[in-house]
Amino acid sequence: MKPAGSIVFFTTASGAGYGMLFWLGLLSASGALPAALWYGLTAIAIAAVLITAGLLSSTAHLGNPQRAWRALSQWRSSWLSREGVAAVLTYIPAAALAASWLIDPRPAGLPALLAAVLAIITVYCTAMIYASLKPIRQWNNAWVAPFYLLAALFSGAICLAAITGFANPAAAATLATIALLSGLAAAAVKLLYWRHIDTTTGASTVASATGLGHLGTVRSFEAPHSEENYLLKEMGFRIARKHAAKLRAYALLIAFAAPLAILVAVLAGAVPVTVLPVAALCALAGMLLERWLFFAEATHTVVLFYGRQA
Repeated sequence: MKPAGSIVFFTTASGAGYGMLFWLGLLSASGALPAALWYGLTAIAIAAVLITAGLLSSTAHLGNPQRAWRALSQWRSSWLSREGVAAVLTYIPAAALAASWLIDPRPAGLPALLAAVLAIITVYCTAMIYASLKPIRQWNNAWVAPFYLLAALFSGAICLAAITGFANPAAAATLATIALLSGLAAAAVKLLYWRHIDTTTGASTVASATGLGHLGTVRSFEAPHSEENYLLKEMGFRIARKHAAKLRAYALLIAFAAPLAILVAVLAGAVPVTVLPVAALCALAGMLLERWLFFAEATHTVVLFYGRQA
């Protein structure tokens, strides 16, 4: 699939924002975050900016962005619609959490927990938009949703730790530990995902698609087009295996290895917590690359019609 910059940015930015909101809601309800008013409002504002920027970016991929609201009506059958509904609903407890922080510097209760729950539900719906697409084998597997969730938890935790370091080093260390554990889990799941797509093949073949398999070997007599058309450009986007391998290594290094090394150094006391923003920026940059690869390595079954492997 041809990677769309708007969607790559959307899934990365909104994932980090919802991850931040999840940890804000969960940890503020348990009293584990700093009580400073500026801290709470700043953290919620940054999470909201990431979420909103991502959602607005996603509309750029629509043919008629002004009609995006219509997608909300199909929540019974569409994961895209469910994501939209969950995203809109999440703003309500997020705003209530910010308001409660103005009243009590240690907010707790329903708004915090609702914000955390709806944030993680929204990320899950985003993941299922892709995991539910059967014609794309690189997406239609059991590793996509867990990675999306873990990536959001990791990027959200490391971004929140970067802010917390300026308010309370002890609380930042707690978040750094959470980010370290979720980052290790996310990296492991990503490796398993890559192993899965490298060692499996699609269920559909030219023979099964045409229903002519019982007659013998089925192959295209000649190419249906003399040059690439829209379907091949969008759904048959290809990246060379050697380039994909290099980009995978870069993604692992930038998104996980480097940030996790900084987290370990912070927890060991080798560097101050004020370097956590560097780890957060590094993680987000690496996640952009990882997400670009997620789209670039996926191929739609329709390419079988053009004599390619899906």
